[in-house]
Amino acid sequence: MTVQTIADVVFGDEITPWQPDTSLQATRSFAEAVGYSGSGRFEDHGKARAQGLPGALVPGIMGMGFLTSMIHRWAPQGKIKFIDTVFRAPVLADHDHTVTAVVTDIDEENGEVVLDLTIQNEQEETRVFGTATVHLPAAS
Repeated sequence: MTVQTIADVVFGDEITPWQPDTSLQATRSFAEAVGYSGSGRFEDHGKARAQGLPGALVPGIMGMGFLTSMIHRWAPQGKIKFIDTVFRAPVLADHDHTVTAVVTDIDEENGEVVLDLTIQNEQEETRVFGTATVHLPAAS
């Protein structure tokens, strides 16, 4: 479901969960695009393990991109005013992850919605959580 205005938002609504592309190829491409490549931690499972990591990682900023993408799918007219995340545990490349959000506050007067955000792995363990404040237009 998508929303266009603040009047479309319902407290407690869950945004449609989304499974982003967390493949090694995607993390490698992203790492190259943002200048993170070279160390192997985002590009190669073996090199990441040699650095003491459980495998190649999805860069944190890529995970935040997943969260903002989900918000904009839900509210194409929305403007993210604030997003804050806590990285609890690694988001690993080549593993399925699900991005979710729930509406936890609605300020109709100011046109703002607060969302609780999560990225969970295939064992439903929360790897990243946070909040976002999204401004939506008023109903016409």
